[in-house]
Amino acid sequence: MLSMASRGMAGFGLLVLFACFAIAASLSDTVFYENFDEDFEGRWVVSQNSDYGGTWKHAKSDGHDDYGLLVSEKAKKYGIAVDLPEKVDPKDGSLVLQYDLRLQNGLECGGAYLKFLQPQEAGWTANDFNNESPYSIMFGPDKCGATNKVHFIFRHKNPTTGKYVEHHLKNPPVPAGDKLSHVYTAIIYPNNTLRILIDGEEKKTADLLSEEFEPTVIPAKTIPDPEDKKPEDWDDRAKIPDPDATKPDDWDEDAPREIEDEEAEKPEGWLDDEPDEVDDPEAVKPEDWDDEEDGEWEPPKITNPKCEEGPGCGEWKRPLKANPAYKGKWRAPMIDNPAYQGIWAPRQIPNPEYFELEKLNLEAVAAIGIEIWTMQDGIFFDNILVAHDEAVAEEYRKTTWEPKHTVEKEKEAAEAKKSDDKADKTSVDNIKEKVFEALNKIAEVPFLAKYKEQIDAVLDKAESNPNVTLGVLATIPVLLFTMLFSLCLGKKKSPPAVTTGAIKKEDLVTADDVSVPKGEQVEEAEQEQAGEIEKEGVSARRRPRRET
Repeated sequence: MLSMASRGMAGFGLLVLFACFAIAASLSDTVFYENFDEDFEGRWVVSQNSDYGGTWKHAKSDGHDDYGLLVSEKAKKYGIAVDLPEKVDPKDGSLVLQYDLRLQNGLECGGAYLKFLQPQEAGWTANDFNNESPYSIMFGPDKCGATNKVHFIFRHKNPTTGKYVEHHLKNPPVPAGDKLSHVYTAIIYPNNTLRILIDGEEKKTADLLSEEFEPTVIPAKTIPDPEDKKPEDWDDRAKIPDPDATKPDDWDEDAPREIEDEEAEKPEGWLDDEPDEVDDPEAVKPEDWDDEEDGEWEPPKITNPKCEEGPGCGEWKRPLKANPAYKGKWRAPMIDNPAYQGIWAPRQIPNPEYFELEKLNLEAVAAIGIEIWTMQDGIFFDNILVAHDEAVAEEYRKTTWEPKHTVEKEKEAAEAKKSDDKADKTSVDNIKEKVFEALNKIAEVPFLAKYKEQIDAVLDKAESNPNVTLGVLATIPVLLFTMLFSLCLGKKKSPPAVTTGAIKKEDLVTADDVSVPKGEQVEEAEQEQAGEIEKEGVSARRRPRRET
């Protein structure tokens, strides 16, 4: 019998073995993965077709250290392709297609989709990759004009005719319209079900064999016979004029629709002899008017003021009214057509292209191509995946796309908050800003240069204090006006006391804030002939002149 230690080692070994199997199974489910950490040159082939002149770049996503494949020029066609390590046949099981896309400059007109190409034996080469290169599935955003959708198109070979037909998803989802990274996923199941996910959230589910695709994969059993023609004597009129009807004897087809209102009377005060318009009495003939060259000058017309004041001018005419005898052109009433044969349609014949199908026969995928025309640059492709298990795609979304998207969302939210904070600036703040701007300009006036130091000190203190009140702001222009008034009289007056009311102590403008330097005190003493400056408390007042 095995010991406890032996059984423990055996159990651990089994866990390791199961983990190895799980990793191997996950790797086997991943057919192709491209994260563009390394330069794409040597692995991807840029189309040399002359129509595809757009330059692809191996670049970092804006704000990240993550590399991807970048559309670098506007208004260009782009073509690039890469072979898969092995062909993928959708008939063998589920097929998962996924890639990251970031429209760094938005998308107004252009494509941003991938083409999952048939093997090159179908008639294409990577060097000449173009719009005609045969693909099995086309998937991804496309926007221009009225088009704004996530394409899902597959090409299916009609087994009866051997012709390939493109089948378009009728109501596809709308792509993300911002400038953040998004991940697009398409999953095709063996039961013909399609799921489209954006950022891991299901946006569309459809049956590939249903009428959700245009045209449907399975054609109609019958079609209109192209050789069948409508007989010349076919009567498809449901209603006809009554051949037995006759026009009544009293029916007057010539009676007018409107007649004069005989009961109307001319309003009292109507000015029959006044014209509707008169010459503009204020118009003056231009000095440079030459009667010989320009003709006789006539003043412009204006509405006759008398007509505006009265009920009307000119010849009065009775207004028109509806004619009660008016009947118009007589027509026979409509009756059911006794010879009516119904709406003609060509007869139905068996559709020579009809076939029956229980399981979709998609073409194998052997390569991935990006073949787009776009007016925008900054289209960023990354983390392209082809797999069999949707769990693999989910894991890649969590580890590669989600961290990038989270960072971008946080940055976007921070920028939005900053913008909102700026927009929320109160009207008081705006008023305060304009007042300080005006006061600072006033402080630069030359004849106030003597007081500039004191004015600047007061403004600096008030402007730096967020709780400054409008009362303090109102004080400053009073001080400036007082100084200006003193200068005009040739005498220096001290600013009046400030009643601050409910102003906080720390917001008070004190005498110390506006004190005069000692050198200027002497000058003030000389200028002051009959008064004295006395400082009391927080205000400076001038005493009244002494009586002599």
